[in-house]
Amino acid sequence: MGTLWEEKSRKNLAAVEPLAARMQPRNLAEFVGQEHFLGDGKLLRRMLDADRLTSVIFWGPPGTGKTALAEVIAGHTGRAFERAQAASIGVKEIRRILEESEARLETTGRRTILFLDEIHRFARNQQDVLLSDVERGVITLIGATTENPYFAVNSALNSRSSIFRFEPLAQEHIAILIHRAIRDERGFATLRIEIEEEAIAHWARICDGDARRALNALEVAVLSQGGESVPEPIIIDLNCAEESIQAKALVYDGTGDEHYDVVSAFIKSMRGSDPDAAVYWLARMLEAGEDPRFIARRIAILASEDIGNADPQAIQIAVAAWELTERLGRPECQFALAQAVVYMATAPKSNASAKAIWAAAKDVREARTVTVPKHLRDSSYRGAKDLGHGQNYLYPHDSADGYVLQEYLGVDRVYYIPTNRGFEAELQRRLKNLEARGPQGDKDQTPSNPDHE
Repeated sequence: MGTLWEEKSRKNLAAVEPLAARMQPRNLAEFVGQEHFLGDGKLLRRMLDADRLTSVIFWGPPGTGKTALAEVIAGHTGRAFERAQAASIGVKEIRRILEESEARLETTGRRTILFLDEIHRFARNQQDVLLSDVERGVITLIGATTENPYFAVNSALNSRSSIFRFEPLAQEHIAILIHRAIRDERGFATLRIEIEEEAIAHWARICDGDARRALNALEVAVLSQGGESVPEPIIIDLNCAEESIQAKALVYDGTGDEHYDVVSAFIKSMRGSDPDAAVYWLARMLEAGEDPRFIARRIAILASEDIGNADPQAIQIAVAAWELTERLGRPECQFALAQAVVYMATAPKSNASAKAIWAAAKDVREARTVTVPKHLRDSSYRGAKDLGHGQNYLYPHDSADGYVLQEYLGVDRVYYIPTNRGFEAELQRRLKNLEARGPQGDKDQTPSNPDHE
């Protein structure tokens, strides 16, 4: 009686189990994607083929196969499999699993895989509980996370694990999974489904590499037309596919890895003079809800750091875009930001000013402090003249061309080296002209009124 009840329960659970869960790969041959570490000859595949799996951390966006691969690995290695959600398990339960794993190893010689989903939700002290048994090999830890483990997982646990970065599935991978779900007995093999390639291509594109989302869309398309209760073929065309998946969900966390990666790509595209890429990353941030004022600040920084005097107008445009962003807000600020981004990307580039301040700051921090030359010191207060402050200072405006040759630093150091790009080429020419006047300077130079500051 109990056996019949259990069998009925399993059937009931299978009947309500989502398609994506039913279609989990059963072995390595069925696993799709992540060839960069699971393909023939790649690191993880070699570890599995040699039965030398150590603790690993799977890092990547949702729907890319982290959980599925963990379960496949457990079956492939024949090890006991314990699965836990870091958000819902405490130290007490973890200790119980570790004790049972050690007892299993001692009595049967069978090792245990502990799959800890969302490991980034474990506090540091909770992660520390795992260290000893991971190091001794009592358990093989497979941690899964959407967060950067170099920040979200403590360094001790990272050092004891191999980290594998999961990438979004390619469109051809998604198409393989959809076709498999249609013909597989775990999916819709019993149904007559006629699906257009355009529909599959739409799902493959709009799901952004998330297999779970694509399979959910297929399930909605089938069940919304009656599923098994419909004797006629189920037709899935492009219109049906579009209705089944609705709007594209952007993968973008305003405080996580995706935020920093997209911002990095945005800045590097402007620096690299690619306006199309820069505008795309701008749109990606705006559509995902990024604060436009943050974007405006990044543009302003780039205008000074990467363009500088090669195009002095760039910083003016950056400031104007920032001001308009503050005044207009969403969505109108996108026009000012886009204009600024295109200008930055197409402007001549120079980081000579940035390099100058970096070098000067390094000297200030590390080299001997330079004393202000006496002739440059403040001479406006009583007693300054008695100290010799300001004496022999040459006032540039007393010269016919507004330039006099005199020492301003007291040490032989060059910080600003202009490039020959854009307006900075003119600055380079001016400096060379001044240098050409030689050490004698202007022969008509005479010490000026020391009251000039």
